Amino acid sequence: MLLIAGGNSDAAVFKRLADVLAADHRVITYDPRGNSRSLLDGPPTDQRIEEHADDAYRLLDHLTGPDESAHVFGSCSGGLVALELAVRGQDRIRLTIAHEPPAMGLLPDAEDHLAFFDDVHETFRREGVAAALRKLQLVFGDGPAPTLPEAHDNTAFFLAHTVRPVTRFVPDLAKLVTVADRIVVAGGRDSRTHTVHRPAVVLAERLGRERILFPGGHVGYARYPVEFARRLVGVFAAPSGAVTPSHTGAGR
Repeated sequence: MLLIAGGNSDAAVFKRLADVLAADHRVITYDPRGNSRSLLDGPPTDQRIEEHADDAYRLLDHLTGPDESAHVFGSCSGGLVALELAVRGQDRIRLTIAHEPPAMGLLPDAEDHLAFFDDVHETFRREGVAAALRKLQLVFGDGPAPTLPEAHDNTAFFLAHTVRPVTRFVPDLAKLVTVADRIVVAGGRDSRTHTVHRPAVVLAERLGRERILFPGGHVGYARYPVEFARRLVGVFAAPSGAVTPSHTGAGR
C-alpha cells in the first residue's frame, strides 16, 4: 500500500495511519520531491505532477518485486500524483484512491480559483508565510490549518514552488476514463462544503464514479487514523464499483 502525501507534508503525516495499516499490510510512504528529506539536487524549481508521478513509480519499482502490484492512496496534491500514476503505472496499480485532489481547472469557475492561488503566491512573496497561509485557509473552510506531523517545515517551498503549478494541473480525463474502474475519488465528510472538496465532486462525475467519503476533513487520516484505516482497507478490499459512497458517524 503506497501512501502519497501532498502540499507541504512529508512521510510523517502518515505515521499514525501507517502504524495501524502495518498490522496487515506492507506500507510504503516517502517525502515528496523537495520536501523534508527528499532534497533537490539543484536550485528549487516549480514542481510538476508528472515528475512526482515518475518518482512514485520508480519508488514502487525499487521496493516491490516485478510481479507485485500496489494499492495507492494520495491526498491533496498527492491525489493528483496518484491519478497520474494510475495512468502511467497500469501494470503495477490495483486500485487508486485520490482524496480531494485540488484540480481547480476542472471547476466551471476555474479562472477565479486560479487567480486566487496566484494571489496566495504573490502574498507570500510580498508579505511572507503567515500572510499567505491566512489567505489560503479560505479553501479549507476559512479555519486555521491543523498542526500536522512533519519531519521539517516545508511551507515556504510549498508557497513558492508548489501551490500554483499543482492547482493548475488538470488530469488527463481521456486517459483516466480508460482506468476508471480502478480509481476511487474521495473526500472528507467534514470538508464537503469546503472549496478544496469541489474538484473531487466534478472529477467523480466526469469519470462516472461514486464519490467516497472518509472520516474527518481534508487531513482526516492524521486526526482519525484508526477509523480512516478501516475505511481505507474496506474500499481497497471491495470489488470494483462496489464500494459504498458514504460513511456513517458524526465527524468520522
